[in-house]
Amino acid sequence: MVGAKRVIPVTMFDVADAAGVNQSTVSRALAGDTSISQATRLRIADAAERLGYVANQNAVRLRTGRTGTLAVVVVCRAEEGSRDINPFYFALLGSVCAAASAKGYETLVSFHDGPGPATARYVERGQADGLIVIGTTENRAAWSEFRQRADGGVPTICWGSPFDELEWVRSDNASGARLATEHLIAQGYRRIACVGSHVSPQRQFTERYEGFVAAMRDAGLEPAFQSIEEGLPREEQGRRAAAALVEGGTAFDAIYVVCDLIALGVLDELRRRDIAVPGRVGVAGFDGIRHGAHASPPLTTVEPAFSEAGDMLVDGLLQILQGQSPGRQRVPVALIVRGSSLRMGVAAVASTVA
Repeated sequence: MVGAKRVIPVTMFDVADAAGVNQSTVSRALAGDTSISQATRLRIADAAERLGYVANQNAVRLRTGRTGTLAVVVVCRAEEGSRDINPFYFALLGSVCAAASAKGYETLVSFHDGPGPATARYVERGQADGLIVIGTTENRAAWSEFRQRADGGVPTICWGSPFDELEWVRSDNASGARLATEHLIAQGYRRIACVGSHVSPQRQFTERYEGFVAAMRDAGLEPAFQSIEEGLPREEQGRRAAAALVEGGTAFDAIYVVCDLIALGVLDELRRRDIAVPGRVGVAGFDGIRHGAHASPPLTTVEPAFSEAGDMLVDGLLQILQGQSPGRQRVPVALIVRGSSLRMGVAAVASTVA
């Protein structure tokens, strides 16, 4: 078209001038280099947005050998489909995707919902730079495969792995259990039972039980325990555990539960038996799932800092991609106090473990 103005594309050098840095700093920041400070990354991102800079992803890939994409796999129980997964993992998945996006990465997400080989071979196919695996510890066959792939060179970080040799991020489980137990004690409960498992492959269950026992013994109280039945849906595990507590003659006035979904089953069974919560029995869980806020009564819970969890997983994987080890990391947790445990009108958010 005669008279049309020629559009001159914005370059990385233009972004560098606008941000007051050199071109290599812009390149490293856009590639997700964690050695670039947050303040510098934000300044570069702001300059790029103001100038309308769009990176040529094909050129970036050829120059760096990176795709700018991270793969996220959610591991489900072998006998369950993806729609049956604990909602905790959907919250964690959202945090991971948000953290990746904030660092300029796209995400590819898939669900591994069977005992067979995982099909999400995004890294091996050149579709992603690294792998974040989250989900239930109980699907050991799936985790064994992801461990094998990590041993074979696939950059991998995880949440929920039964294998300590994989790079991992976890909640501060023991401290969170202490928060919940100490809250129940402060409310005046003295005969507190823990519903959980000594034999589950879920490592967090063991850590949460140990935190409960430590808090009880520090208070000079005797901890009680009721095991869940393995292999059942979580809420059914809670219903059966509550029934076993009542019918087994265990003296209890509060129940600390190692998982919110199990705790919802406990509440359901106590309600069915006309046992008032918190009038006769206080209940607290762990995971911070949204369902708990809408239970009857609303469930007191220990909630991990989901945003920080997403940042830790993404930053950890980026460090692995740079040949570094992020180390094993614990996500801080907070006690969210709701009606299921209140005896004395404590404020809504009690405390946090950093």
